[in-house]
Amino acid sequence: MEILFNAGAALAYGAVGMTVMVVGYLIVDLLTPGRLHKLIWEDGNRNATLMVSANTLGVAIIVVSAIFASHYGVAEGLITTAVYGGVGLLLMAVAFLVIDLLTPAKIGDILKQTQLHPATWVNASSHIGVALVVAAAIS
Repeated sequence: MEILFNAGAALAYGAVGMTVMVVGYLIVDLLTPGRLHKLIWEDGNRNATLMVSANTLGVAIIVVSAIFASHYGVAEGLITTAVYGGVGLLLMAVAFLVIDLLTPAKIGDILKQTQLHPATWVNASSHIGVALVVAAAIS
């Protein structure tokens, strides 16, 4: 019956991970002008797609690290996964805002452009970098 327990744990971790990813999507949506849904799925905007992809990948890195670091059972692992996921999202949002403050162009405006802009890569890589730092802090 261990397989049933592990399958249940996988479902629970998957639910927590997806929830954190959805919250990450909503945060990026709040930080950018316009609706991400329209920018990505209707307009095919590469800048918005890159930012959301980096955010989602960053959250996944944090969630995986939190799962690997949870040694005291599924319940504690789920809590730490949610907490570290939240910390990662907070830090990614701060990185987005700091880059926006320190650079001459507004990232939100760049994300609306149809041509892929180099500044989007800088911001996207900061999301992955922040996620890697949080993931390293977990273990």
